[in-house]
Amino acid sequence: MELPPFDKRSGKIWFNGEKVEWANARVHVLNHGLHYASCVFEGERVYEGEIFKLEEHTERLFYSASRMEIKIPYSQKEINQACKEIVLVQKVKNGYVRPLVWRGSEMMAISAQKNTIHVAIATWEWGSYFDPELKLKGIKLNISSWRRPNPNSVPWDTKSSGLYMICTLSKHEAERKGFTDSLMLDHEGNIAESTGANIFFKNNNNEIHTPIPDSFLDGITRRCIIDIAKSKGIKIIERKIRLDEMSNFSGCFLTGTAAEVTPVSQIDKNKFEVCHVIKDLSESYQVLVQKKTAA
Repeated sequence: MELPPFDKRSGKIWFNGEKVEWANARVHVLNHGLHYASCVFEGERVYEGEIFKLEEHTERLFYSASRMEIKIPYSQKEINQACKEIVLVQKVKNGYVRPLVWRGSEMMAISAQKNTIHVAIATWEWGSYFDPELKLKGIKLNISSWRRPNPNSVPWDTKSSGLYMICTLSKHEAERKGFTDSLMLDHEGNIAESTGANIFFKNNNNEIHTPIPDSFLDGITRRCIIDIAKSKGIKIIERKIRLDEMSNFSGCFLTGTAAEVTPVSQIDKNKFEVCHVIKDLSESYQVLVQKKTAA
């Protein structure tokens, strides 16, 4: 059954401290977040009714806001509680939570010193980010014509809306060409990430290599997978990875809150095996999220 558009769904959204009807969670067309990307957000997974790594996501939300000179008018404790409450109200069992912070409409120009800061939290049932059958076989990536920007040019370590426009362009380009997603390079031409997830490679020695997150987010799921791999005695090497090195790797996978652990079978003309090591890390991650939410 096809789901309704997101603006046509029912229930409640936490909006500036109140639980309002879904259809009434509206903002004015002249808000600064829409026009100038004065907006930060988070994406959180719900497993069996509990939000995984909620506190870490909220900490990152506040960090992103601070980097964007946005002062959230609630405490981290209040945001954590609001996230839990809206999941309960919406009766989300296995889904997604989207906290969102943006500048309002008092000033409509580059400067926004007097604009009210707004906060909303929505949640909904949501399964796999990528097609489950594709995840079993491994998804295919092209190489984006867009690059992650120089870290001197943007607040690169934030989860802010403006940074995702090139991700949308990259994913659209990939889908037009018959790929599932796109590999993005950094400003120096090194491998960075996909459009919404971190990337890992496995070599024939069962070592795992992953790019240094110095121009893109050091994902919460990324850190979880590194910890899981190390607990299994797998050597993790964080370093700059050149594009021409892909032929040296036998396996590849993505990690992210939405993507979880997603094997990659192909990047451009380079092919990879969905091997036991990757499947085992994926299974171990699922055990972790179920265990943590049940604790």
